[in-house]
Amino acid sequence: MSTFDDREHAFENKYAHDEEMKFKAEARRNKLLGLWAADLMGKSEAEAADYAKEVIKADFEEAGHEDVVRKVAGDLGELSSPEAIRAKMDELLVVAKGQILEEG
Repeated sequence: MSTFDDREHAFENKYAHDEEMKFKAEARRNKLLGLWAADLMGKSEAEAADYAKEVIKADFEEAGHEDVVRKVAGDLGELSSPEAIRAKMDELLVVAKGQILEEG
């Protein structure tokens, strides 16, 4: 293999790893968001876990995270706004990345 092929292979591996980490972090963020929203709605621990799974699934409806914002905002109603949910998502993404890095 040439040096160019080695570099190309390394770049492809890094890209695949970065995309996998991004996916995991976003899924973890959505879980944390679901748990946060469930707490606002007064759900039990078991109900909160189920709701968090619903929020994770909502992210697969379309590209981007607006599908998650719509679901959570619709479920929370007057308890929160889409803007507050987006801000919470930003905050929780940092938390999710930290948790994933700690897990190694």
